[in-house]
Amino acid sequence: MGIGATAGVAAVGGIALSANASSDSKSSSSDALVFAPDAYTKLTKSVTDTAGTKHTVVYHFWKAITYVAKPVDATYQSLIVSAPVEIDGKAVDASNAPILLANSVGGYLPASVSTATEVGGGGSAMGGGAAPSGAPTGSTSSSAAPSASASASAPGANGNTNATGGATSSNQLLALAAGYVVIEPGARGRTLKNSSGEYYGTAPAAIVDLKAAVRYIKSNKGRIPGNVERIVSAGTSAGGALSSLLGASGDSPIYDKYLKALGAADASDAIFATGAWCPITDLEHADGAYEWNWGANDLSTGKTVDQTVSKALQAQFAEYQAGLKLRGLGGFGPLNARNLDAYMVKQYLEPSATTYLAALSDSARATYLKANTFITWSGGKATFTWADFLTHVGARKKDAPAFDAFDLSAGENNEFGTGKTLARHFTAYGAKNDSTGLSSKRVPSDVPAKLDLMNPMYHLVEKVNPNRSKHWWIRLGTKDSDTALTVAANLAARLDNLGDDVNHIYYWDEGHGANTDPGDFITWIAQVTGHKAKGKGK
Repeated sequence: MGIGATAGVAAVGGIALSANASSDSKSSSSDALVFAPDAYTKLTKSVTDTAGTKHTVVYHFWKAITYVAKPVDATYQSLIVSAPVEIDGKAVDASNAPILLANSVGGYLPASVSTATEVGGGGSAMGGGAAPSGAPTGSTSSSAAPSASASASAPGANGNTNATGGATSSNQLLALAAGYVVIEPGARGRTLKNSSGEYYGTAPAAIVDLKAAVRYIKSNKGRIPGNVERIVSAGTSAGGALSSLLGASGDSPIYDKYLKALGAADASDAIFATGAWCPITDLEHADGAYEWNWGANDLSTGKTVDQTVSKALQAQFAEYQAGLKLRGLGGFGPLNARNLDAYMVKQYLEPSATTYLAALSDSARATYLKANTFITWSGGKATFTWADFLTHVGARKKDAPAFDAFDLSAGENNEFGTGKTLARHFTAYGAKNDSTGLSSKRVPSDVPAKLDLMNPMYHLVEKVNPNRSKHWWIRLGTKDSDTALTVAANLAARLDNLGDDVNHIYYWDEGHGANTDPGDFITWIAQVTGHKAKGKGK
């Protein structure tokens, strides 16, 4: 079993993890999952907002609390809570404030808060990324406490950038300074391996853990600070995918057996709103989407990817896109592989470039336009072609296939590993073209169900979930070739078609993990939740 899988209170990194005992009795399990309101430390944090104003926040901090009664590894299955009590010398009441649920997962790797000593203390076992443009100067990150095997021999030659902490490191501090409660859950990840050599953090472990964390929060209504009916999730990269999945799959019964096995609280796991930055999701269709988007772009080495593979995957994507029967935002009409480029340019890319250029000084704009002659700037608007945009982005990050690699080298292959098997194929095309000799040339029989467990589109298209989030904030950079730009666009289109509130834009010339408008996200939370800050006794 994992580090924290012993009965009683396990000490990890010198910090005791509470509510850690396993029990088969319902009463003991319930007792283990009761939040202790008075078990906090009073801390002070200086936070600089996006306008450059410094704020002094006094807050109550609850160190790592195990959120399931029967943890597999409490090092990862725990959360931390931060609740403001005073901002700039004025007492605040956060008892009914929105709750920002900020995960720090990147690359589907483990994320732990077991050694965290302050807000923003979550991190992936493989380390964090650089703070994004627009991050508050008060942002911090703390190292996690990975298991000994967390970084050992994991696939990654074709894997995701480990963009942990990027979006959420800004959001957590700004949320606290805005009077919100911040809860940061850890989660198991794909590289975790026990003493018997068995992987215990592969799909669907991460989403099951995040759902269990939500259930813990909701089961402690009235004890834990914040409004448990106003939980807003946030995550970046694979964490963005998990945030999207958490929002789409609220209370879906397909997770019940996994949650029961962990002794998760008997409560809802539906959340109110979802924030997702550069979500690496829709994995079973991601290879085709990637080639549709980046198939014409060379690798950074100058190598052109195998065009036979690229074109085959593009054909698969065209069939998938048609089957979604999506209608574009802004009255664009039906989306298909033939018009998706025009849609991306008009709906997202030109508005993104326009916003960027309009914010520049006249001289800076002139300099940028001189260096980027593919853009026509007229009447305060930028226009260009899809082909020129692809040339502007330049090298693609990943070879073909990008996610289900023929040699099983991608991080996503590891995500669908099982038992003592490090990595497996999860698409028919990847399995058929396996180059390792370790595959039967067929997708393993348990994988399709796991794909459903890991894909928000399953809950939005195949089994439309009425308990999904109805408010969505989706962001990514226009130069992000960690996945296809269409993945987020399709997600947004489907949500819009279902009648949900979708706030989706692209950051011009930004790459993976960017978060250039964190202040706007904090304002958006207040708007969609109806939150109005109040002082003590008001």
